[in-house]
Amino acid sequence: QVQLVESGGGLVQAGGSLRLSCTASGSIFSINGMGWYRQAPGKQRELVATITRGGTINYADSVKGRFTISRDNARNTMYLQMNSLKPEDTAVYYCHAHVVVTTTGIQSDYWGQGTQVTVSS
Repeated sequence: QVQLVESGGGLVQAGGSLRLSCTASGSIFSINGMGWYRQAPGKQRELVATITRGGTINYADSVKGRFTISRDNARNTMYLQMNSLKPEDTAVYYCHAHVVVTTTGIQSDYWGQGTQVTVSS
């Protein structure tokens, strides 16, 4: 019913930048909270940043001052601008959204398939 598709990952040197995008499509009535999570090899998935529909933002301490989350409600798209990247930022980055679907009017959680970000030292 709802698909989240991430893009923008890749390989970058330490100190570089990347911009991730996540676009939602399908039977969408509205999208409430959205967020980026990441999972490094051998580690649990962790929160990177979240943003409400109204624009309230929360960041993990490890990315504060380096990453910027934003969203375009009209385009059902969320972004993550990542600057001053470090090797420890290497992970698969996942998009998450709380979506109210048109068919049921019920809010459910949806995840993207993930995009790899690799930061070389």
